[in-house]
Amino acid sequence: MATVISKADPAYDEAFLAGASVAFGVFDGVHEGHRFIIGEAANTAREEGAMSAIITFDIDPDEMFAPDRLKKLMANEARIAKLAELDVDAVVVLPFSREFAAQSPEGFLNACFGGGVPRHIHIGSDFHFGRKAAGNVESLRAWGAARGMEVHGHELLAEGGVPVTATRIRHLLGEGKVREADELLGRAWALSGTVRPGRGEGRDFGFATANLEVAPIMLAIGEGVYACYAVVDGQRYKAAVNVGVPATFADASTANIEVHLLDFDRDIYGDAIEVEFVEWLRPMRVFDSLDELIATVQGNIAWVRENL
Repeated sequence: MATVISKADPAYDEAFLAGASVAFGVFDGVHEGHRFIIGEAANTAREEGAMSAIITFDIDPDEMFAPDRLKKLMANEARIAKLAELDVDAVVVLPFSREFAAQSPEGFLNACFGGGVPRHIHIGSDFHFGRKAAGNVESLRAWGAARGMEVHGHELLAEGGVPVTATRIRHLLGEGKVREADELLGRAWALSGTVRPGRGEGRDFGFATANLEVAPIMLAIGEGVYACYAVVDGQRYKAAVNVGVPATFADASTANIEVHLLDFDRDIYGDAIEVEFVEWLRPMRVFDSLDELIATVQGNIAWVRENL
């Protein structure tokens, strides 16, 4: 497990990254493309007997500049924790602010590294930084050359002839193409939430649900019904999951994730659960009768039981 260090910590040593091999990026999702670049940084470190590190931000910059459009693949805490699981020595977290982003490209880099310039930096070929994203691989290379830092700009890892990016994964999730998104992530895409009291109809119908209210910025997945696993207190359960406010109960519902855990009958109000998405089952729809709704949901639950 890598050491996580915040540059905002007064005890942070500005020379910490001097001579290291680092990968720099936001890394939302920590997907296959990210892990390729991070792996290259780790390889360089091993070859030279140096320290390997990941440099990232405490938030996704788009949370500040494009919050209405952003659909995050991971919460910031989960993203940093996942990065720390990779084969590197340290994860250095930079505090991000409007003032930090407004610096010239050179000022941005000076603020990032101070007196601790790495020996190698690995980035994607689309890397941009500084005011109005004016800095790019070439300007980073020029800045690095004057300070003994070698810049490795990597072409993005491709699957199916298309680069693996967080944007591509978000689009797949938004269309309900969970299996394709999971392949690019290298694991099941998941979201977490706290269980809140719901409408109560599910229990009356024979399929009680754990109801989650998830912030829109964290809801990259499209509306519909999904086959999932739900993790409660470290235990995984098969689950049929409804994403979006059910049209039949639109006037009475606030939860946007409803999780029916199979073979589970515990009161978990107030508990945090994680939902791992595996397969899209059907779109949201309005039912002509209560009997049709119950039969359809029972069919979804049966599919999950038999196929997961």
